[in-house]
Amino acid sequence: MDEVDEDLEIDLSEEADFSDVAPPRDNDPNAPIKVVVDDLHIIYRVWTAPDQPLEDSASLWQRMRARRPVSSKREVHALRGVSFVARQGEAVGVIGKNGAGKSTLMRAIAGLLPPNQGVVYADGQPTMLGVSSALMQALSGLRNVELGLLALGLTPTEVKARIPDVIEFSGIGSAIHMPMSTYSSGMSARLKFAIASAVTHEILLIDEALSTGDGEFVKRSSQRIQHLRDEADTIFLVSHSMGAIRSACNRVLWLDEGRIIADGHPEDIIPEYEARFGLKSKKAMRERRKKRKEANEEATAELAAQEAAELAAEAGAGNSPVVPSAAPVRGDG
Repeated sequence: MDEVDEDLEIDLSEEADFSDVAPPRDNDPNAPIKVVVDDLHIIYRVWTAPDQPLEDSASLWQRMRARRPVSSKREVHALRGVSFVARQGEAVGVIGKNGAGKSTLMRAIAGLLPPNQGVVYADGQPTMLGVSSALMQALSGLRNVELGLLALGLTPTEVKARIPDVIEFSGIGSAIHMPMSTYSSGMSARLKFAIASAVTHEILLIDEALSTGDGEFVKRSSQRIQHLRDEADTIFLVSHSMGAIRSACNRVLWLDEGRIIADGHPEDIIPEYEARFGLKSKKAMRERRKKRKEANEEATAELAAQEAAELAAEAGAGNSPVVPSAAPVRGDG
Protein backbone atom coordinates (compact mmCIF):
# COMPACT_ATOMS: atom_id res chain seq x y z
CA MET A 1 0.00 0.00 0.00
CA ASP A 2 1.28 3.45 -0.86
CA GLU A 3 2.52 5.77 1.85
CA VAL A 4 0.48 8.79 2.84
CA ASP A 5 1.25 11.82 0.70
CA GLU A 6 2.85 14.54 2.82
CA ASP A 7 0.86 17.20 0.96
CA LEU A 8 -2.45 15.52 1.72
CA GLU A 9 -4.07 17.42 4.57
CA ILE A 10 -6.79 15.25 5.99
CA ASP A 11 -9.30 16.49 8.54
CA LEU A 12 -11.58 13.50 8.60
CA SER A 13 -13.23 14.60 11.88
CA GLU A 14 -14.36 11.04 12.42
CA GLU A 15 -15.07 11.83 16.08
CA ALA A 16 -18.53 12.76 14.81
CA ASP A 17 -21.10 9.99 14.87
CA PHE A 18 -23.14 10.14 11.65
CA SER A 19 -25.23 7.06 12.48
CA ASP A 20 -28.34 9.14 13.26
CA VAL A 21 -27.93 11.36 10.18
CA ALA A 22 -30.33 10.42 7.40
CA PRO A 23 -28.49 9.07 4.34
CA PRO A 24 -28.63 11.24 1.22
CA ARG A 25 -31.35 10.40 -1.22
CA ASP A 26 -30.48 8.72 -4.52
CA ASN A 27 -29.93 10.71 -7.69
CA ASP A 28 -32.71 11.08 -10.21
CA PRO A 29 -31.26 10.27 -13.67
CA ASN A 30 -34.15 12.09 -15.31
CA ALA A 31 -33.82 15.30 -13.27
CA PRO A 32 -33.15 18.55 -15.13
CA ILE A 33 -29.52 19.38 -15.85
CA LYS A 34 -28.22 22.27 -13.75
CA VAL A 35 -24.45 22.41 -14.38
CA VAL A 36 -22.46 21.34 -17.45
CA VAL A 37 -18.65 21.40 -17.46
CA ASP A 38 -17.24 20.58 -20.91
CA ASP A 39 -13.50 20.04 -21.51
CA LEU A 40 -12.53 22.66 -18.93
CA HIS A 41 -8.89 23.82 -18.83
CA ILE A 42 -7.59 26.39 -16.34
CA ILE A 43 -3.98 27.59 -16.62
CA TYR A 44 -2.26 29.85 -14.10
CA ARG A 45 0.72 31.90 -15.28
CA VAL A 46 3.08 32.77 -12.44
CA TRP A 47 6.55 34.23 -12.08
CA THR A 48 9.12 32.02 -10.39
CA ALA A 49 12.78 32.38 -9.42
CA PRO A 50 15.42 30.83 -11.73
CA ASP A 51 16.12 27.15 -11.18
CA GLN A 52 19.84 27.68 -10.51
CA PRO A 53 20.43 31.18 -9.14
CA LEU A 54 23.93 32.53 -8.83
CA GLU A 55 25.64 32.56 -5.48
CA ASP A 56 25.39 35.70 -3.36
CA SER A 57 29.14 36.28 -3.70
CA ALA A 58 28.94 36.53 -7.50
CA SER A 59 30.05 39.89 -8.84
CA LEU A 60 27.96 42.14 -11.04
CA TRP A 61 30.16 41.22 -14.02
CA GLN A 62 29.53 37.50 -13.42
CA ARG A 63 25.81 38.13 -13.22
CA MET A 64 25.87 40.09 -16.47
CA ARG A 65 27.89 37.38 -18.23
CA ALA A 66 25.57 34.66 -16.97
CA ARG A 67 22.57 36.56 -18.38
CA ARG A 68 20.30 34.81 -15.95
CA PRO A 69 16.84 36.31 -15.59
CA VAL A 70 15.75 37.46 -12.17
CA SER A 71 12.59 35.39 -12.58
CA SER A 72 10.83 33.38 -15.24
CA LYS A 73 7.24 32.82 -16.26
CA ARG A 74 5.77 29.39 -15.57
CA GLU A 75 2.44 27.85 -16.50
CA VAL A 76 0.53 25.74 -13.98
CA HIS A 77 -2.14 23.59 -15.62
CA ALA A 78 -4.65 23.45 -12.72
CA LEU A 79 -7.49 21.73 -14.63
CA ARG A 80 -6.93 19.45 -17.62
CA GLY A 81 -10.03 18.63 -19.67
CA VAL A 82 -12.57 18.26 -16.85
CA SER A 83 -16.04 17.26 -18.09
CA PHE A 84 -19.18 16.24 -16.19
CA VAL A 85 -22.91 16.97 -15.86
CA ALA A 86 -24.69 17.69 -12.55
CA ARG A 87 -28.44 17.38 -12.24
CA GLN A 88 -31.05 18.89 -9.95
CA GLY A 89 -31.05 17.36 -6.47
CA GLU A 90 -27.48 16.08 -6.64
CA ALA A 91 -25.05 16.69 -3.79
CA VAL A 92 -21.62 16.24 -5.38
CA GLY A 93 -18.62 15.74 -3.11
CA VAL A 94 -15.27 16.79 -4.60
CA ILE A 95 -12.24 15.04 -3.11
CA GLY A 96 -8.53 14.86 -3.85
CA LYS A 97 -5.18 15.75 -2.37
CA ASN A 98 -4.01 19.35 -2.08
CA GLY A 99 -3.25 20.85 -5.47
CA ALA A 100 -5.61 18.51 -7.31
CA GLY A 101 -7.70 21.43 -8.63
CA LYS A 102 -10.75 21.24 -6.34
CA SER A 103 -10.93 24.93 -5.40
CA THR A 104 -10.08 25.96 -8.96
CA LEU A 105 -13.04 23.92 -10.22
CA MET A 106 -15.37 25.59 -7.72
CA ARG A 107 -14.17 29.05 -8.70
CA ALA A 108 -14.62 28.23 -12.38
CA ILE A 109 -18.20 27.02 -11.84
CA ALA A 110 -18.93 30.17 -9.82
CA GLY A 111 -17.69 32.27 -12.73
CA LEU A 112 -14.71 33.70 -10.84
CA LEU A 113 -12.11 32.15 -13.19
CA PRO A 114 -12.39 32.40 -16.99
CA PRO A 115 -11.56 29.09 -18.73
CA ASN A 116 -8.54 28.92 -21.01
CA GLN A 117 -10.35 26.20 -22.93
CA GLY A 118 -13.78 24.63 -22.64
CA VAL A 119 -17.01 26.03 -21.22
CA VAL A 120 -19.13 25.97 -18.05
CA TYR A 121 -22.91 26.21 -18.26
CA ALA A 122 -25.16 26.76 -15.23
CA ASP A 123 -28.96 26.84 -15.18
CA GLY A 124 -29.12 29.35 -12.37
CA GLN A 125 -26.78 31.52 -10.34
CA PRO A 126 -23.98 29.54 -8.61
CA THR A 127 -23.20 30.82 -5.12
CA MET A 128 -19.78 30.29 -3.56
CA LEU A 129 -19.91 29.48 0.14
CA GLY A 130 -16.40 29.53 1.58
CA VAL A 131 -14.90 30.23 4.97
CA SER A 132 -12.45 32.73 3.49
CA SER A 133 -15.02 35.48 2.99
CA ALA A 134 -13.89 38.64 4.77
CA LEU A 135 -15.81 40.05 7.72
CA MET A 136 -15.14 43.21 9.70
CA GLN A 137 -12.57 42.21 12.31
CA ALA A 138 -13.11 45.33 14.40
CA LEU A 139 -16.85 44.68 14.78
CA SER A 140 -18.50 42.19 17.08
CA GLY A 141 -19.63 38.80 15.88
CA LEU A 142 -23.26 39.85 16.33
CA ARG A 143 -22.80 42.94 14.15
CA ASN A 144 -21.06 40.82 11.52
CA VAL A 145 -24.02 38.43 11.53
CA GLU A 146 -26.39 41.32 10.88
CA LEU A 147 -24.29 42.76 8.08
CA GLY A 148 -23.65 39.34 6.54
CA LEU A 149 -27.34 38.45 6.40
CA LEU A 150 -28.20 41.85 4.94
CA ALA A 151 -25.53 41.32 2.29
CA LEU A 152 -27.15 37.99 1.40
CA GLY A 153 -30.36 39.85 0.51
CA LEU A 154 -32.48 39.40 3.63
CA THR A 155 -34.72 42.16 4.89
CA PRO A 156 -34.14 43.68 8.35
CA THR A 157 -37.15 41.74 9.65
CA GLU A 158 -35.80 38.45 8.26
CA VAL A 159 -32.36 39.21 9.69
CA LYS A 160 -33.78 39.76 13.15
CA ALA A 161 -35.67 36.45 12.96
CA ARG A 162 -32.63 34.41 11.83
CA ILE A 163 -29.96 35.84 14.12
CA PRO A 164 -30.71 33.45 17.04
CA ASP A 165 -30.43 30.40 14.77
CA VAL A 166 -27.12 31.60 13.33
CA ILE A 167 -25.66 32.22 16.79
CA GLU A 168 -26.84 28.85 18.10
CA PHE A 169 -25.49 26.96 15.09
CA SER A 170 -22.08 28.67 15.27
CA GLY A 171 -21.70 27.49 18.87
CA ILE A 172 -19.45 30.37 19.94
CA GLY A 173 -21.68 31.36 22.89
CA SER A 174 -21.12 34.69 24.61
CA ALA A 175 -18.14 35.43 22.33
CA ILE A 176 -20.71 36.63 19.80
CA HIS A 177 -20.56 40.04 21.55
CA MET A 178 -16.75 40.26 21.29
CA PRO A 179 -14.81 41.69 18.31
CA MET A 180 -14.00 39.27 15.51
CA SER A 181 -10.31 40.08 15.99
CA THR A 182 -10.40 38.10 19.26
CA TYR A 183 -11.76 34.93 17.61
CA SER A 184 -9.68 31.88 16.84
CA SER A 185 -9.57 30.64 13.24
CA GLY A 186 -12.03 27.87 14.11
CA MET A 187 -14.52 30.27 15.70
CA SER A 188 -14.32 32.61 12.72
CA ALA A 189 -14.84 29.75 10.26
CA ARG A 190 -17.86 28.42 12.16
CA LEU A 191 -19.47 31.86 12.30
CA LYS A 192 -18.89 32.48 8.59
CA PHE A 193 -20.35 29.09 7.69
CA ALA A 194 -23.37 29.75 9.91
CA ILE A 195 -23.98 33.11 8.20
CA ALA A 196 -23.54 31.85 4.64
CA SER A 197 -25.67 28.73 5.16
CA ALA A 198 -28.59 30.69 6.63
CA VAL A 199 -29.93 31.41 3.14
CA THR A 200 -31.15 28.95 0.50
CA HIS A 201 -29.16 29.02 -2.73
CA GLU A 202 -30.07 27.72 -6.17
CA ILE A 203 -26.63 26.22 -6.93
CA LEU A 204 -24.43 26.04 -3.85
CA LEU A 205 -20.64 25.62 -3.89
CA ILE A 206 -19.09 24.79 -0.50
CA ASP A 207 -15.30 24.91 -0.44
CA GLU A 208 -13.48 23.54 2.64
CA ALA A 209 -16.14 24.83 5.02
CA LEU A 210 -15.93 21.73 7.25
CA SER A 211 -12.17 21.65 7.72
CA THR A 212 -12.36 23.44 11.04
CA GLY A 213 -14.24 22.59 14.18
CA ASP A 214 -14.72 19.48 16.23
CA GLY A 215 -16.64 16.38 15.29
CA GLU A 216 -19.93 17.68 16.66
CA PHE A 217 -19.73 20.82 14.51
CA VAL A 218 -18.94 18.71 11.44
CA LYS A 219 -22.01 16.59 12.17
CA ARG A 220 -24.28 19.63 12.57
CA SER A 221 -22.79 21.15 9.41
CA SER A 222 -23.51 17.95 7.51
CA GLN A 223 -27.13 18.08 8.66
CA ARG A 224 -27.33 21.74 7.60
CA ILE A 225 -25.93 20.82 4.17
CA GLN A 226 -28.61 18.14 3.81
CA HIS A 227 -31.26 20.74 4.61
CA LEU A 228 -29.76 23.12 2.05
CA ARG A 229 -29.56 20.30 -0.48
CA ASP A 230 -33.26 19.58 -0.04
CA GLU A 231 -34.08 23.23 -0.77
CA ALA A 232 -31.39 23.99 -3.36
CA ASP A 233 -31.10 22.53 -6.83
CA THR A 234 -27.49 21.32 -6.78
CA ILE A 235 -24.71 21.33 -4.17
CA PHE A 236 -20.96 20.86 -4.57
CA LEU A 237 -19.01 20.09 -1.39
CA VAL A 238 -15.21 20.21 -1.24
CA SER A 239 -14.01 18.58 1.97
CA HIS A 240 -11.34 16.35 3.48
CA SER A 241 -13.94 14.92 5.88
CA MET A 242 -14.92 11.57 4.44
CA GLY A 243 -17.63 11.19 7.08
CA ALA A 244 -19.23 14.46 5.97
CA ILE A 245 -18.97 13.46 2.31
CA ARG A 246 -20.64 10.12 3.00
CA SER A 247 -23.45 11.66 5.06
CA ALA A 248 -24.21 14.66 2.83
CA CYS A 249 -23.38 13.63 -0.74
CA ASN A 250 -24.90 11.13 -3.17
CA ARG A 251 -22.09 11.49 -5.73
CA VAL A 252 -18.32 11.94 -5.58
CA LEU A 253 -15.83 13.43 -8.05
CA TRP A 254 -12.21 12.42 -7.39
CA LEU A 255 -9.73 14.93 -8.83
CA ASP A 256 -6.02 14.25 -9.22
CA GLU A 257 -3.56 16.59 -10.96
CA GLY A 258 -6.40 18.50 -12.58
CA ARG A 259 -8.22 15.46 -13.99
CA ILE A 260 -11.27 13.47 -12.91
CA ILE A 261 -10.08 9.93 -12.24
CA ALA A 262 -13.29 8.63 -10.64
CA ASP A 263 -16.96 9.64 -10.63
CA GLY A 264 -19.64 7.66 -8.83
CA HIS A 265 -21.36 6.80 -5.56
CA PRO A 266 -19.48 7.69 -2.34
CA GLU A 267 -19.46 4.08 -1.10
CA ASP A 268 -17.71 3.06 -4.32
CA ILE A 269 -15.22 5.93 -4.62
CA ILE A 270 -14.21 6.77 -1.03
CA PRO A 271 -12.83 3.30 -0.07
CA GLU A 272 -10.72 3.31 -3.21
CA TYR A 273 -9.54 6.85 -2.44
CA GLU A 274 -8.55 5.92 1.13
CA ALA A 275 -6.79 2.76 -0.03
CA ARG A 276 -4.90 4.67 -2.74
CA PHE A 277 -3.27 6.99 -0.21
CA GLY A 278 -3.18 4.56 2.72
CA LEU A 279 -5.49 6.78 4.76
CA LYS A 280 -6.89 5.74 8.09
CA SER A 281 -9.38 7.89 9.91
CA LYS A 282 -8.97 8.71 13.59
CA LYS A 283 -11.99 6.59 14.41
CA ALA A 284 -10.64 3.62 12.45
CA MET A 285 -7.27 3.89 14.18
CA ARG A 286 -8.94 3.99 17.59
CA GLU A 287 -10.99 0.91 16.71
CA ARG A 288 -7.85 -0.90 15.56
CA ARG A 289 -6.03 -0.05 18.81
CA LYS A 290 -9.07 -1.16 20.82
CA LYS A 291 -9.23 -4.51 19.03
CA ARG A 292 -5.49 -5.05 19.48
CA LYS A 293 -5.81 -4.29 23.22
CA GLU A 294 -8.73 -6.69 23.55
CA ALA A 295 -6.79 -9.41 21.72
CA ASN A 296 -3.82 -8.91 24.06
CA GLU A 297 -6.09 -9.12 27.10
CA GLU A 298 -7.68 -12.32 25.80
CA ALA A 299 -4.26 -13.86 25.13
CA THR A 300 -3.11 -12.92 28.65
CA ALA A 301 -6.24 -14.42 30.18
CA GLU A 302 -5.82 -17.66 28.21
CA LEU A 303 -2.18 -17.92 29.30
CA ALA A 304 -3.13 -17.34 32.96
CA ALA A 305 -5.86 -19.97 32.74
CA GLN A 306 -3.44 -22.46 31.18
CA GLU A 307 -0.87 -21.88 33.93
CA ALA A 308 -3.57 -22.28 36.60
CA ALA A 309 -4.68 -25.55 35.03
CA GLU A 310 -1.10 -26.84 34.99
CA LEU A 311 -0.64 -25.91 38.67
CA ALA A 312 -3.89 -27.62 39.61
CA ALA A 313 -2.87 -30.75 37.72
CA GLU A 314 0.49 -30.84 39.50
CA ALA A 315 -1.21 -30.32 42.88
CA GLY A 316 -3.62 -33.15 42.15
CA ALA A 317 -0.68 -35.44 41.38
CA GLY A 318 0.82 -34.84 44.87
CA ASN A 319 3.41 -32.30 43.80
CA SER A 320 3.92 -29.01 45.58
CA PRO A 321 2.57 -26.01 43.82
CA VAL A 322 5.14 -24.14 41.83
CA VAL A 323 5.16 -20.41 42.23
CA PRO A 324 5.37 -18.70 38.82
CA SER A 325 8.67 -16.95 38.16
CA ALA A 326 6.85 -13.75 37.21
CA ALA A 327 5.80 -13.33 40.88
CA PRO A 328 8.75 -14.40 43.07
CA VAL A 329 8.18 -14.76 46.81
CA ARG A 330 10.78 -13.20 49.06
CA GLY A 331 11.48 -14.51 52.54
CA ASP A 332 11.45 -12.40 55.66
CA GLY A 333 15.11 -13.02 56.39
